Amino acid sequence: MPENQNIKVCIGLSGGVDSSVAALLLKQQGYDVFALFMQNWHDASTTLHGDCEWEEDRFVAEMVARKIGIPFYFVDLSKEYRQRVVDYMFDEYEKGRTPNPDVLCNREIKFDAFMKCAQKLGADFVATGHYCRKETVTGPDGQQVHRILAGSDPNKDQSYFLCQLTQEQLSKALFPIGDIVKPEVRRLAHEADLPSADKKDSQGICFVGKVDLPTFLQQKLKPCEGDIVEVYDPYYTDNEQYLEIKDIMSSLLPEGGEAKMITDYVSEDKASASTSEGCPFDLEKVALLPDEKFMKLSQPMKYDIRFETETYRSGRKHIKKTRYKENPFGKIVGKHDGAQFYTIGQRKGLNIGGHKDSVFVIETDIPNNIIYVGEGHTHKGLSRSCLRVDPAEIHWIRRDLAMTIGEIRRYRVRIRYRQPLQDATVIMRESGLYILFDTPQRGITSGQFAVWYDNDEMLGSGAI
Repeated sequence: MPENQNIKVCIGLSGGVDSSVAALLLKQQGYDVFALFMQNWHDASTTLHGDCEWEEDRFVAEMVARKIGIPFYFVDLSKEYRQRVVDYMFDEYEKGRTPNPDVLCNREIKFDAFMKCAQKLGADFVATGHYCRKETVTGPDGQQVHRILAGSDPNKDQSYFLCQLTQEQLSKALFPIGDIVKPEVRRLAHEADLPSADKKDSQGICFVGKVDLPTFLQQKLKPCEGDIVEVYDPYYTDNEQYLEIKDIMSSLLPEGGEAKMITDYVSEDKASASTSEGCPFDLEKVALLPDEKFMKLSQPMKYDIRFETETYRSGRKHIKKTRYKENPFGKIVGKHDGAQFYTIGQRKGLNIGGHKDSVFVIETDIPNNIIYVGEGHTHKGLSRSCLRVDPAEIHWIRRDLAMTIGEIRRYRVRIRYRQPLQDATVIMRESGLYILFDTPQRGITSGQFAVWYDNDEMLGSGAI
């Protein structure tokens, strides 16, 4: 396309097949393309492989650039990455929250620090290998509006990771492979004989690699032994917080009855996007619900199970020993190395035996260094129906569509990457933005990002 010859595009070339094909397509479309490889991490001791993966990635990226016939540059952004992504991660985990470093990497590094480097080299646009689409339209005021749409490949849609981008960042962004599917990307790479054609997709933390998270976090967060407490079902029978949440949820139903409090379990890789026939709640009742009750709905369960000790005599010599009395609400079932190393919904790394079903983390009490767990996918502590985004954390990609105080809308929402979109009612109040799901959700986790969509357009996001 001759009209593209005067448009200079920087492709963030990572050494992977996606960015390689993105570079190939841009070159074929006639753009003036150059590649920029960024190094964001030096410390190989934290990766499971124990080697400098970035060195191999750089080597492959340089070969790809040579094969396509585009200039190749290198930039070290490890200082910015540590300050703006890794330090933020440590801080969030220390508070008992679970951040998403890939979302932060895109907001703070790829489309900020990296973009500025590319612009210094003369780039008009920065392109990446994300599976999402961008569309630019003219708004009612005559100004351009940039839309982020889900990628055409439903198995690889990566729009979630771009949920914190601004209109300014999007105005300079291109996503060349957003409208094709992964198998086609592999085919194009093979057809062009690109060195990255058979390279496996990267895993783990963005630009760090696959890591053992507790070991990674122990760089700054000190291990501290604490109790793992299993919570039994009777705990919820008379628990004031649980019963109040259930009453509030039930009060929002159009014809009374009891609200559903537990998620039907379907493994996430087999689940499809929710397709409810309509909102299960009376929206007039939702509109009248005071902020105080929304706040209670959105709070995670808090646990306070006390264990009393008793003495007993053991063995022939009747040696006096101490043990915990049986408690109908729960039991201390193990020890951990620090509550800050665990996250809601986690089941690996607990080292708890003697259970028929999987055991999940349902709450982390950071001040008291206690992890609470529950057995089974349908444990009451694993499901929640409402979450809150603090006013300071609400981010609208489409600022022209931002909600006003008191407004209620129906959107589709996901709370983690690759989760099928869930139908939900979104309520804007002075105390924050509340998301009330049609069906309870497993593992809602503070610090993660909730992202809302209108059909396949991502409109906004916010940290839970």
